[in-house]
Amino acid sequence: MKKFDFFRQFTDAVIIVNRKYEIVYKNHTFNRWFEDIDNIKKLSHNTNFDICPLASDNIEIYSPIYHAVQSKENFFAHISYQANLNRVFYYDLTAVKKGNYTILFLTDVSAKNKLDDVFKENRRLQEQYNVLLEENDDLQKIKQKAQSQAIRIALINKVSNIIRESFDISRILQSTLKELAVMFGAYKVYYAVGTENSFTVKEIYGNKKNKNVKTVSFDENTFQTIKDKKISITNCLLEYLNAQPFKQPVLRIIVPVYHMQNLMGIIVLLSYNKRGLSDEIEILEAVSSQLSNAINGAELYQKNIQTVKELQAALKELKETQVQLINSEKMASLGQLVAGVAHEINTPTASIKSNNEIAAKLLQQAEDSEIKDMLVEINNIDKEAVQRINNIVTSLKKFVRLDEAELQNADINKEIDLTLDLIRHETKNRIKIVKNYGKIPLIQCFPNMLNQVFTNILINACQAIEGKGTIEITTCYKKNKVVVKIKDDGKGIPQNIVGKIFTAGFTTKSAGVGTGLGLAICTKIIEKHGGEIIVNSEEGKGSEFIITILGK
Repeated sequence: MKKFDFFRQFTDAVIIVNRKYEIVYKNHTFNRWFEDIDNIKKLSHNTNFDICPLASDNIEIYSPIYHAVQSKENFFAHISYQANLNRVFYYDLTAVKKGNYTILFLTDVSAKNKLDDVFKENRRLQEQYNVLLEENDDLQKIKQKAQSQAIRIALINKVSNIIRESFDISRILQSTLKELAVMFGAYKVYYAVGTENSFTVKEIYGNKKNKNVKTVSFDENTFQTIKDKKISITNCLLEYLNAQPFKQPVLRIIVPVYHMQNLMGIIVLLSYNKRGLSDEIEILEAVSSQLSNAINGAELYQKNIQTVKELQAALKELKETQVQLINSEKMASLGQLVAGVAHEINTPTASIKSNNEIAAKLLQQAEDSEIKDMLVEINNIDKEAVQRINNIVTSLKKFVRLDEAELQNADINKEIDLTLDLIRHETKNRIKIVKNYGKIPLIQCFPNMLNQVFTNILINACQAIEGKGTIEITTCYKKNKVVVKIKDDGKGIPQNIVGKIFTAGFTTKSAGVGTGLGLAICTKIIEKHGGEIIVNSEEGKGSEFIITILGK
């Protein structure tokens, strides 16, 4: 209604109700505060007196809106409004009677109520504070002592944890110096080792301007304090003798670090703080003790590590020497054996060859042609047999190369063929040899050693093939390197042991059959030639050994 437009200017919420309890006007503030209210009954249902004794079963009489509308006179009350379960608002309700209408003014006093509550709570807290303030002096002293003790324990525990976590002396010192710098407000902290006369700086934390200073010395009184195992605390203008003077006095703390009765070094702290040190003395003494144990333990650990490394290196060298000695002895024995066998074979072979030649001449005089032809055929067979024996002896001599201890120019393809001739008894009528030889230049090498490698791998390949099978040999020359691949279709190597086969002493053969040195010796021989051996194997499908030799 336009006649009520006057109430638009009110900042309070205004509604006007007629005698039929119908809302005939709502200003903007009311619509904003109570946007979901469209009838007086709903508004009445959500409002209550701020304080109201329950003396009737009629719930409506406890609604201030009900009273305001029913009242024949002007009405005022403090009310609460709860739109949902979470929020409650407080208002001053004023009802004015004008003819057939009741004008309701709602003034928001929620903030005022809260402020009153805050003032009440503040008064209560102030009273409590005054009571606590009276008792605070003794508690403050206890607190300071407890804080000091807690800081001391925390620092000592932190230093202890640092010490336990590392055996690196530099890391231990840096971490300890950092903690001391933070606790004592020091702009520079360093650790120096030395004797009674001078000290050498080892670690610095903080100001690094004088990092190039390595040696420091102090006056007699300070040295005497250090000798007496006491902490020196002075306000001075000189950090050490012959140092540049400070522009203002600096608090200098020198903490001696002893292990047993031996002076290990000193910790020096420089700070601009001018405060007395009492409880902190115990902290510094505890840190000094912890640090001395840590440094001593770290030095022992480093010595043990070095000793272990030296022992491991010696053991490795001993194992390599053992393998080399075994191989050398093995090759020397093989050489002697071959030399002896060659000599023993050559003598009767020469006799047979000579007799064979004489018999060939005599057979020309035989009269019976049938007998003559038969004896000539026999004589030719004997001649081929003698030649075969001579070839085998020559191959054995070439294999061991008793007269070739120095580097020789060799054709790797021919060396492999030589090896195949000597192991023919392993492959004959059972294993097919497939050769994929590439064009390879002569290389400088120890042929007898390489023949030993080829023999070992080829014999292993033959033994890995049960029944009949195939060995494929591929050679090539790439990037100044000779590559030899020996692949078999045998039973393969289990994955759990394939990484161990080149280790000296490891063998899959039964006791008395294998020594476990073959592939270890092969590895050393190939390494001597600037190369390597690798193996690719799959159980049940075979193995492939790839040998790389540096070509020169």
